[in-house]
Amino acid sequence: MVWKVIASSIKQQVQDINGADHTLENDMYNIINGVMMVVGIVAVIVIIVGGVNYATSQGDPSKVTKGKKVLIGGIVGLIIVLLAFAIVNFVLKAL
Repeated sequence: MVWKVIASSIKQQVQDINGADHTLENDMYNIINGVMMVVGIVAVIVIIVGGVNYATSQGDPSKVTKGKKVLIGGIVGLIIVLLAFAIVNFVLKAL
């Protein structure tokens, strides 16, 4: 699913280069969406790493705690990215 989003983003950027109207608003929108996409992918990777750490802790309390902290941090980060994405898109469309 992530790859479809990346492919459509690249396709849109190629279409923009080939003849779309370049405005500052469109360029800002594309840059912000690209950054949000990269940060979202990083947050998902952090969630996966935290889950693997938690699952492979073998009952060691320090590893369980570390896995939980990484997992919660990744989830909070993903929520922040999604909220920021929604706010930025709302503001840019309101302009």
